[in-house]
Amino acid sequence: MKLDILVPIHTYPNGTPVEFTGQVAAIARYLDADVHALVLNADFPQAASALGNMLIDVPAMIGGAKAKCREHGVAVAQALEVEMGAASGRLRTTHVEGFTGTLAGVVSNFAHYHDLVLIGLEPGDVTPQATAESVIFGSGKPTLLVPQATPIAAFDHVMIAWDGSRFAARAVSDARDFLERAQTVTIVLVIDEKALPDDNPGKRLAECLARRGITATVAQVQGRGRPVAETLQAHASEIGAGMIVMGGFAHSRMRDFVLGGATAGILKDLRLPVLLSH
Repeated sequence: MKLDILVPIHTYPNGTPVEFTGQVAAIARYLDADVHALVLNADFPQAASALGNMLIDVPAMIGGAKAKCREHGVAVAQALEVEMGAASGRLRTTHVEGFTGTLAGVVSNFAHYHDLVLIGLEPGDVTPQATAESVIFGSGKPTLLVPQATPIAAFDHVMIAWDGSRFAARAVSDARDFLERAQTVTIVLVIDEKALPDDNPGKRLAECLARRGITATVAQVQGRGRPVAETLQAHASEIGAGMIVMGGFAHSRMRDFVLGGATAGILKDLRLPVLLSH
């Protein structure tokens, strides 16, 4: 059975760049997966002031903004159709409309019916970051974050950020399709960031993966006071890893959670593909 990947296409304020469709198609080909493009067309509340409407013609401005969103969404969807032409997976497209503050929740709900959510991020663009946050913590599905501006390298080398937590364990399980295809798997522990559950959790995970036919090596690194997201991404670059697998962590069980340091750092400064699960 093919994997089914959900790909949110943002149209406001910056919008998902057309070039990102090449990365989506490359990942679909790698995983032999189907793709569901969810185009998020922004709606805007009507101004309550009749005088304001008369002065600046707010309805016309809103209509123009909505039309621009729809045009961008159609352009990205058409580009993805072209890119997916060489892939064996099937592409389907759904257009939805909603107020900008609600669309992240819409994506999270759609994610319930897919195997993986693929989200492109760009530094400073808070809209896809909010979508990623909602999906990671609200969908129950793994989320693959990909830098929009950086061409995807091969996924032949996968790095697992391991701390023995249930979040990391869930991420490893969710990353099975990447781990089974990888030529190299490296388990990395940041040993000076927090207490680890036992003396050698990396070795135990390597043994677990070996029973499933996946060979992995273990490496220990020190953050030396750097943010853990920076430590992990820098080490991935040093060893030539094409992606990181890690657990998404938040400090609060309430909806207004405070993101864990590694999760927040990844969302704000994504340098290579990262698969996050919660």
